[in-house]
Amino acid sequence: MPSTPKDLRSALKNQIVIMDGAMGTMIQQYKLTENDYRGKIFKDHAVDLIGNNEVLNLTRPDLIEDIHTRFLRAGARIIETNTFNANCISQEDYQMQSYVADYNIAAVAIAQKAVKTFLQHHPEQTCWIAGAIGPTNKTLSISGDVNRPDLRSIRFQAIYDAYFQQIKLFVEHGVDIILIETVFDTLNLKAGIKAYIDYFNQTKQERKPLMISVTITDRSGRTLSGQTVEAFWHSISYASPISVGINCALGAQDMKTYIETLSNIADTHVSCYPNAGLPNPLSPTGYDETPASMAQTLQHFAQKGWLNIVGGCCGTTPEHIQAIAASMHDQPVRILPETNSRFVVTGLECYQPSNQKADFTFIGERTNVTGSAQFKKLIAQEKFEEAILVAKQQIDRGAHIIDINMDDALLDGEKTMKTFLNLIGSEPDISKVPIMIDSSRWEIIRIGLEHIQGKSIVNSISLKEGEQDFLAKAFEISSYGAAVVVMAFDEQGQAVTTEDKVRICQRSYDLLTKTVGFSAADIIFDPNILSIGTGIAEHNAYGKAFIDSISLIKKACPGSYISGGLSNVSFSFRGLEYLRNAINSIFLYHAIEAGLDMAIVNAGSISPIESIEPLLRTKIEDLIFDRSSDATDQLLDYVQKNSINMNSTLENNATEVWREENLSKRISHAMVHGITEFIIEDVQEAQKHFDTPLSIIEGPLMDGMKIVGQLFGEGKMFLPQVIKSARVMKKAVTYLQPFMEKESLDATDAQGTIVLATVKGDVHDIGKNIVGTVLSCNNYRVIDLGVMVSGAEIIEQAQKNHADIIGLSGLITPSLDEMIKNMSMFNEAGIDIPVLIGGATTNRTHTAVKINPVYNNIAIHIADASMVTEVCATLLNPEKRNTYLEKIEKIYQSENQQFSQRQQRTTLPTYEKSVKSAPKLTWQHLEEDQPQLGTWIDKNISLTEVSQWIDWTPFFWSFDMKGKYPKILTSGKYQDKAQELFDDMQKILATIIEENRFTLQSVTGIFSTERSQDDVTLHNHNHTKQETFSFLRQQKVKTSGAPHYSLADFIHPFAQDYMGLFVCTCHGVRDYAQIFEEQGDDYTSIIIKALGDRFVEGLTEYTHKQIRGRYGYGHDENLEFDQVIQEKYRG
Repeated sequence: MPSTPKDLRSALKNQIVIMDGAMGTMIQQYKLTENDYRGKIFKDHAVDLIGNNEVLNLTRPDLIEDIHTRFLRAGARIIETNTFNANCISQEDYQMQSYVADYNIAAVAIAQKAVKTFLQHHPEQTCWIAGAIGPTNKTLSISGDVNRPDLRSIRFQAIYDAYFQQIKLFVEHGVDIILIETVFDTLNLKAGIKAYIDYFNQTKQERKPLMISVTITDRSGRTLSGQTVEAFWHSISYASPISVGINCALGAQDMKTYIETLSNIADTHVSCYPNAGLPNPLSPTGYDETPASMAQTLQHFAQKGWLNIVGGCCGTTPEHIQAIAASMHDQPVRILPETNSRFVVTGLECYQPSNQKADFTFIGERTNVTGSAQFKKLIAQEKFEEAILVAKQQIDRGAHIIDINMDDALLDGEKTMKTFLNLIGSEPDISKVPIMIDSSRWEIIRIGLEHIQGKSIVNSISLKEGEQDFLAKAFEISSYGAAVVVMAFDEQGQAVTTEDKVRICQRSYDLLTKTVGFSAADIIFDPNILSIGTGIAEHNAYGKAFIDSISLIKKACPGSYISGGLSNVSFSFRGLEYLRNAINSIFLYHAIEAGLDMAIVNAGSISPIESIEPLLRTKIEDLIFDRSSDATDQLLDYVQKNSINMNSTLENNATEVWREENLSKRISHAMVHGITEFIIEDVQEAQKHFDTPLSIIEGPLMDGMKIVGQLFGEGKMFLPQVIKSARVMKKAVTYLQPFMEKESLDATDAQGTIVLATVKGDVHDIGKNIVGTVLSCNNYRVIDLGVMVSGAEIIEQAQKNHADIIGLSGLITPSLDEMIKNMSMFNEAGIDIPVLIGGATTNRTHTAVKINPVYNNIAIHIADASMVTEVCATLLNPEKRNTYLEKIEKIYQSENQQFSQRQQRTTLPTYEKSVKSAPKLTWQHLEEDQPQLGTWIDKNISLTEVSQWIDWTPFFWSFDMKGKYPKILTSGKYQDKAQELFDDMQKILATIIEENRFTLQSVTGIFSTERSQDDVTLHNHNHTKQETFSFLRQQKVKTSGAPHYSLADFIHPFAQDYMGLFVCTCHGVRDYAQIFEEQGDDYTSIIIKALGDRFVEGLTEYTHKQIRGRYGYGHDENLEFDQVIQEKYRG
C-alpha cells in the first residue's frame, strides 16, 4: 500500500511500528575495499573514500538496496535512507561536498525501489521511507580550543544550510518522513528544526512527519553537550515531532531509565532504537547483544507501555530486527499522555515552577549592561571571566533564569552577546539554568537564539511598530522554540493605565495564539513596572496600575504568565540602595500576592517583608498604592529622621564556607566545581608546603583531577563540567610554569608530549578533541593530527615531536583493524612509547586480546576523557610507571584468560553447516588452450622493463600526498611538492637502473589440480603430486543467506582445473638506503625504500602478465596500463 503521513499516524495508534537496523553494520559485513567505494565514478578521487558509506549510493546501489530489502523482509516498516553523513559538512573530510545532492537523490530512489519490490510481494503491508539526517561531525555548543571557550568550529547558519539542503532534497524526491537522529548537541538539532520549519513555510506545503532521536552519551544520562533527557525534550518539543526517541551509544538495557523518563514526559510518540549492547569488536557485528537478548529487553519496555516505534542502531542486523518484530506482537501500544501546558524553560536542566506563590521565578538582572554599571564596565574592558562570575553570583543567590543584555552604543552588541553566551555555555554551573535574551535590537536577539541550546526566553517584542512587525518577529521566535516576553506597548505608546495594559496584552495574546500558534504557556506579558515617587503626579498610580492589571490580564489571556522588571519601580531613588531594596521587596510581595509569576531582579537583594521596619513598610505601601499625594515626601522624611544608612544593602556578602576548608579540600573543591577565582591564591599557599612546582602538580592538583575522574565515571559529573575542571588545572599549571623554568625544569618536558590521531578511514573526532582539551589543560603538549591519519604520519609526527605517548582514536569497527596495523608499523619504525586506545568502538578486552599483543611496548585502553591525565601522569612518572604497568599486565592477563574461556564456550557453525552454505557458483566450459604446466625462475629481470609496469600513485601516498598520478603533478594542493618529489625520485630511479642497485627475481608455477571438498592437490606437468592445500572455510556466524567462503570454491569441484602461483622479490633496497641513512640523508633513504616497494609491486604486474599468457588468458589483450591497474583483464 502507498504510504502517507495519515497512514503512519493511524498505524501508531494501533501497533508498535518497527524500524530497520544498522546500515553501517551491514555494510561492514560486505568487507568492501577502497575500489568498491570508488567505483568507476571516483576512481581518480584525491583522497581515500573507504568508510564513506554514502558514496555507495552511487557506486554500489545494489548493495544498499539489498540491505534495505533484508530489513524489510525481517519485519521493518520504516526504512532509513543511507544518508546519515550525506551533508556538505561531513563530506568535507572526503572532499565530496559537491556530490551531496547526488547522494541524497540516489538514496531515496534506492529505498523507493526496495520498498516497491517488497510491496509487490506483500501488498497487504505499508512501509514508510525516512530521510535520515545525522548530526554532522561538528558541535555548536562546545569549543574545540581549551584556551578559547568562546570559539566554535562552525556557525549556526552552516549547520542550518546543511540540514535545509537535505530536507529539501528529501521532500522533492518523495520521502515519507524526515528523521533527524543521533543528536548529541541540541543546538545542532535546533538548526535542523528551524530548517525544517522554514522549508515548509516557504514552500507552503503540508509538513512531512518529523522524527527526532537523541543520543545519551554517558552514565549521567545527558547528551554530549550536557542536557538531561527532560531538558532535551522541552527544548525541542516546539517542533511537534511525530516521535521523539533515543538511539545509539547505549544498549537497550542501559537505555531503560531514559526511555522511561521520555515516555513519561513526551506528549508525542516515543521511539527506541538502541545499539546491540556494548561494543565488542570480537563479535561478528561488533557488538555483544544477540537478537534474542535484545528483543527480550525491548519487549519488557513495550510491556511497560513505553514504546510506539522500535528498531536497532549500531550492531543490529536483520536477525535482530526479525527478533524484535516478533517480540512486539500483541504488545500494548504506548498511550500518549495529556498535554501539560505549563511554563517550562531549559538550560542544561529544566526549570518548571509550580503554580504556587512560594514557587516564584527570579530572573537575575545583573548581567545587563543597561542596568548594572559594574557588569557594563567588565564587558567593555573584556574582562569576561569576572563578568561570568556576576552570572554565577546571581544563580548562587537564587536566580532561576539569567537575563542577558548587551545593548550599549559603544559595544558591538552582536559580537559581545555571542562571546558571552559561548563562554557561559562552557560553564555548567551557569548554563544549567535557562537564559533570557534581552535586547531592543532584533539582530542581537537572533544571535542569542543561535547560541543557546536550551529553551530560552526572548525579551521582548511589542505592537509598537504594528502587527506586521510583531507577527514577523513572533514567527521567527517560534522557529527557534523560545518563549517570549510581550511588552504592553502598541502603536499608541506604552500602556500606563490598567485598562490599556489589559487591552494591549489581550490583543497580543490573540495574535500569538491564533495566528502564530504559540502555546499560552510560552507567552509572558510585561505590563510595564514603571517608576513611582518621581515627583510627577501622573506617575503616582503606576505601581497600583501594574498590580491591579495582573489578575485581569490572566483572566483575559488564560494560561499566560506575567513578569516585570522590578528595579524600575524604585528607579527614582537610585543611590539610596537600602531604600530601593526595601521598595523593591515590598512591591514584589504585593505583586506576587496579586498573581505575578516572575520578575527580573537583583537576585539576593530581596528581603522578607517581615525584616523591614513596620513603619517604613507602611510608608512604602502608601507610595505603591497611591494612598496620598504626598506619599513620596512622607517616605523621605521618615528616612531622614531615622538616620538610615542609605549606602548599605540587604545582601549577605559572607565568605563562602568552602574557603574555610584546608588547602587540599579547597583545591579539590575548585577542581570539582570548576572555580578558577581562587586557584592562584591556593597554589601560592601550596608553594610554601611543597618542595617543587612539579610536586604541586603531581600532588594536590592531580588529586583533585582524580576526584573529577571518579565522579565522571560514576555519572555524577558530565562532560562540560570535566572540561571546566580541566581549565582550573590549566590556570594553576600556567602560573607554576615560570617557577619550573627558573628551576631548570621546562614545563613542557615535565608534563610530556602527546600525539593524538583518529586512525585512517575514520572521520570521527569529537571524543579525541575532548581528550586533547583535557590534556592541554593539564599542561601537556598536544600534537593533534586530526582525522583519517595514516600510520606513517603518526610515526613521522611522533618522531619529529619526540612524543612521550601516542593516542589513537576510532569510532567505527574497521578502525580497530587499523589500530592493530598501526601497532605493527610502530614496531617496524622503532616506536617504543605507550599507546593509548580510545573511542566508542574500543574496549579493554579488545585492547588486551588483539591490540596489545602486537605491540612491543604497551597499549592501554582509555574509557573516557577524565582518565587520560592520570594515566599519562603515571606513565611519565619514573617512580610510578613500573608499578602501574605491572598492574595493567595483570589486568590484561585476566582479560585474555576470560576471553579464551568465552571463546571455548562460543558456538560457531559446524564445518558441515558452513559447507552447506558454500557459494553456489555456475561453471562454464573454458575455451582457452590448456595452460603450460611447470615452474619458472626468472633472475635479473630488467629494471627498465619493470619500471614501465609501476603504478606511481601509491608512491605519493607513501608521502601522504593523496592523489592520482599523473594528475597530482598538475592540480590539487600537492602539485608543487608532488612535482618536486617526483623530480627527485626520477633522478634516484635513473641511478638505481643505471647502477643496477636493485635485483628483481620471481618464481612462477602453473599446476593441475584435483579437488576433494576443501582440499586442493597440485600436480606438476608429469602428473606427480606436489602438494595438498587444505583450505579453511569461514565458520563465523553470518546473517541469513550469506555464504561461507573458502578459496577452494574457485577450483572446479569435478573437472580438471589449474592453479597458478608466483612470488616476487626486490633485493638490495635496504643496503642502498642504509648508505644515505648513515650520511644523515633520510629524504633520499625514504625515496629509495618507496622505490623498492614500487618495483616489487611493478614486478607483480609484470609477472602476472607473464603467467596469464602461460595460463591461456590474454593472448589478444591490448590493454592500456591504467586498465591493467584497474584489473580489467581476465584471470
